[in-house]
Formats: sequence, C-alpha cells, structure tokens
Amino acid sequence: MTPAYARPADERVDLIHNIPYLVLHLAPLGVLWTGFTSFDVALCAGFYVLRLFFITAGYHRYFSHRAYKMGRVMQFLMALGGTLAVQKGPLWWAGLHRHHHKYSDQIEDVHSPLKGFFWSHMGWIMCRKYRETPTELIKDFAKFPELRWLNKYHWVPPLALGFVVFFAWGASALFFGYFLSLVLAWHGTYFINSLTHLFGRRRYVTTDTSRNSFILALLTLGEGWHNNHHYYQSTANQGFFWWEIDISYYILKVLSWVGLVRDLRTPPAHVLEANRIRDGHADIGMFQAKWASAVAYLENARAQAGEYYGERKRAIDEIVETTTSAAQELARQRKEAVDTMVRDTSAAAQEIARMTQKAPAK
Repeated sequence: MTPAYARPADERVDLIHNIPYLVLHLAPLGVLWTGFTSFDVALCAGFYVLRLFFITAGYHRYFSHRAYKMGRVMQFLMALGGTLAVQKGPLWWAGLHRHHHKYSDQIEDVHSPLKGFFWSHMGWIMCRKYRETPTELIKDFAKFPELRWLNKYHWVPPLALGFVVFFAWGASALFFGYFLSLVLAWHGTYFINSLTHLFGRRRYVTTDTSRNSFILALLTLGEGWHNNHHYYQSTANQGFFWWEIDISYYILKVLSWVGLVRDLRTPPAHVLEANRIRDGHADIGMFQAKWASAVAYLENARAQAGEYYGERKRAIDEIVETTTSAAQELARQRKEAVDTMVRDTSAAAQEIARMTQKAPAK
C-alpha cells in the first residue's frame, strides 16, 4: 500500500497535451490494414535494440552517470541516436535521471513509487511538472551548443527516420518496424522505473527498493540489474558478474576496442563484496519501504475511520435536525390550533353573553 498522496494540479495527466503520445501508441495497429512481412519483423527487432542501446548506453550510462568517456563527435552521435527513441533530449533525460537518483523512492523522486505504479511507469511524463529541462542538474553537458540544439529539437531525427522508413520500405515497415519498436522501447524503459522497484531480488543494501531482474535485463539490454546500479551507479556495466547478461556493456566493450569509447568504469572487487544483504547487513531500503507502507496503512485507516464517523455524525445531525424541525412544526401547528380554539371559544362566549344580555326578562 502506498502512502496517501494528494496529487497537485501540475502532476495530473494532461490528456490534451498527450494526444500525439497516445496516438503513437495506436500507430502499430496500422498493420491490420497493411499486413507485415518478415523484413518488417526484423526491422522492428533491429530498431528496438538500436533504440534501447542509445538510451541505456548513451542517455543513461554516459550522459546521466558519466560511466565512460568519448570524443565530442562520438558524444553527439550517441545523443543523436538517443533521440531516435523519442524520449526527448539528452539533457532533459539525464538531468531528470540525476534528480531521480538524488531522491530515489522518496516523494520528491520524479517517478517515485510512493505515488503509485502508473505514475512511476509513465504518469510522470504525461504531466506538466517535468516538461522543462533541469539545466542546473546537467551543467557539464549543457555547455555544448550542439547538445543544447539537439535537446531543443529532439523531434527532428526521429521524424526524419520515420520518413526514410516509409519511403524506403513502405507503410507496413513504418507501422510494424518503426512504430511498434518505438512503443516497445518506451515501455521497456518504463519497466525499469516501475517493475524493478516492485519485483526481483536484492543483493546489496540501498536506501531504495531497487531490485535485480534477469528477464528485464534481457529485455532492456542490461538495465534490469537495477539493484546493482543503485548500489554503485557510475559504472559502464550493470551486470556485475559474468552470469548477469548486459548487452549494452558488451557493445560498449567492442566500441572501446576500436577507440570510439574509452575508460569504461567498472566496480572494484571490494565494492562487489561489500554491503551484501546475505551477510546480515540491515536492508535499510526495504525497512523504509515497509515502514512507509505501515504508516500509509495507519493513515488510510485513520482517514477511513474519520470518514466513517464523520458520515455517522452527519447522519445523526441530520436526524436531530429533522426531528427538531418536525417537533417545531408540530408545536407550531398545535399552538395555532390552540390559539384558534381559544379565539373561537372566546368569540362564542362573547356571542352567548351578548345574546343573554339582549333576551327579555320573564
């Protein structure tokens, strides 16, 4: 149970502003009219891997965490590739991700699980609150004018790619290869924000609820080793051991062999063996989550009890008010009846007295 949270206006889903985003979710349905080919399937898989790689290796591990180095041209190409995933610009993405790590799983976290599953999955990008780039959090890369331009016009590269796909391979390639891979890449990214804070295993003590998931690691090219990442963030690899598949790191390793990237950072041995939950270290992250859940339960119970007794009090007050009004009305009617009776009796008595006075004596 998540704590009771009163969502402010700027955190509510802005449906009008998100119409294009919602329409793009429906775009793959165009294959119902065009059909699709084996080439379209291969194109979809290729674009999915391409988009996820530039998000995981570029937007995330490089721009957000500076886990390796590369030259300015390669840096621009990595940012350009990231825009193809249509997750806005590199400065916006990395700046907000740094904010996430600063306040992970707290109420200030941009996609805090304390605000519900939908919010952490995609609700946070559908509100007005986080539309602007937090430049103050990404000053190290905001100094490059080409990155500022790409951040501002992030929609240009994916739009151009869409036209290329359509004119080169047709409508079915656009609907299935381009749009379906786009939607899948979106939710593959979102699952790391939502599911890996709910399901999976924890190896290291962290102050949040991050978890490792083999399945999500496969689907996201290595991002599923989320507890590893939150434990030691500034590494080019998130799969810390040989059996933890991390496709993004494998690609970066190959790129380092040909000199396109360099100085890939990995966690030292003493870090890998420290703070293991199995060794009896107190898991502060899960303790805080359970404590927050207990507090939320009590707050909700208190709110429900207050609402219940409030309703009972309102019902009793209404009964008392109705009864009082009925009694007052009855008293008024009785008083009117008595007053009428007194007036009639007095008038009759006066009439009898008058007639008596006029009657002749015998």
